[in-house]
Amino acid sequence: MTIREHLRINVNLAVPVMASQLGQVMVGVADNMMVGQVGYIPLAGASLGNAIFYFFMTFGLGVSFAITPLVGFADGEGKKKACGQVLRHGLVVNALLGIVLFGLVMVAANYLHLFGQEAAVVEQATPYMFVIGFSMIPLLVFQTFRQFSEGLSMTKVPMVVSVSMNVLNIILNYILIYGKFGFPALGLLGAGIATLIARTVMAVGLVVYVLTNHRFKPYLSGMGLKNLDLKLIRDLLRIGVPAGLQFVFEIGAFSMAALMMGWIGAVTQAAHQIAINLASITYMTVSGLGAAAAIRVGNQLGKRNYKTMKRAALTLVGMGASLMTFFAIVFIAGRNYLPLLYNDEVAVIEIASSLLIIAALFQLSDGVQVIMLGALRGMKDVKIPTMITFFAYWVIALPLAYILAFQYGYGANGIWFGIFFGLTIAAIWVFLRFIKLANKRIAL
Repeated sequence: MTIREHLRINVNLAVPVMASQLGQVMVGVADNMMVGQVGYIPLAGASLGNAIFYFFMTFGLGVSFAITPLVGFADGEGKKKACGQVLRHGLVVNALLGIVLFGLVMVAANYLHLFGQEAAVVEQATPYMFVIGFSMIPLLVFQTFRQFSEGLSMTKVPMVVSVSMNVLNIILNYILIYGKFGFPALGLLGAGIATLIARTVMAVGLVVYVLTNHRFKPYLSGMGLKNLDLKLIRDLLRIGVPAGLQFVFEIGAFSMAALMMGWIGAVTQAAHQIAINLASITYMTVSGLGAAAAIRVGNQLGKRNYKTMKRAALTLVGMGASLMTFFAIVFIAGRNYLPLLYNDEVAVIEIASSLLIIAALFQLSDGVQVIMLGALRGMKDVKIPTMITFFAYWVIALPLAYILAFQYGYGANGIWFGIFFGLTIAAIWVFLRFIKLANKRIAL
């Protein structure tokens, strides 16, 4: 298979996934842009609430990602019934996990005052967390059916559902944040309620589509909850839990960075929220390529086409590097203008502008590491990559961020430079691991 053929397949597979990922992250972008118009204190509250919520949410998303390589592998072997069994067991695992994570978010919301944040910020964040915490359950149900569809390379429907949900979320934001059409102006809490409603509608829409569409019918025999296979549940957790921890270690590092920003002050925390929100757009876009890597690598692994597997992953890395270079240029060119979409406080804009320059620097590393983690997940290699992410972010990045920010006085920039260094180490390390494992398969 030629490079051009790989690119064509990758584009057809990845673009709907990227659009779906972008649709999900744009919910948060819309929330922050619209909340930021209310003031920088609500924006700082969003930063604090999301820092804690995303810590738990990303673990749930990572666990759900185990469905894709298992479905892709079974589909590569032509085992349609096995694909449906993965969906059935994945739904049980993710629904229960959603309930547990919701409970943990509720507990954390009651102790925000212990994180050393400004009282006004905590007051804004607490009720917001209660609402978005409940959205964890429909989100993980949606993820179950989305990962199943993507594992079968049917990526367009989740994309349409995600984009439609984003439109609904923006409309509800307008009504509930600002108090339109007779509703009270709820500010940040209104953004949380809008997100909960939109995610619930999103989950219901995709579940109904998958269960009623004729294309999925061959895969859906025996969708009841009886006779669950504990071995398959263990397989899902064996891949999903380490994958979830990978996301926790990375996104958790950014969550910890948000808390450190709060130690500096609400203005700095609001600026961080703007920069990280913009960076999340690029991250989630390129993570669509990571999902495509998991699908293609898992599928080719099932077919035992190891050279094709390696080339598919490397072409995705090339695509990701090109895309993230473009995003880096946009961040540098728009560093003084993009933050104005969120807030017009001069102090907030100045700090956010400097952070966007650092964000531009780590775009390439961020793109490579998320694609390679997807490729390794497709090979069912999750334990060592999890250790790599823990070491890169929590042993190197966060201590370095603290030292640069508070001992050497670099403040917000120091925190982000520490994260940049950890991202780069993680990217190089997981890239080399994939090459090593792929070459080992080829040599067999």
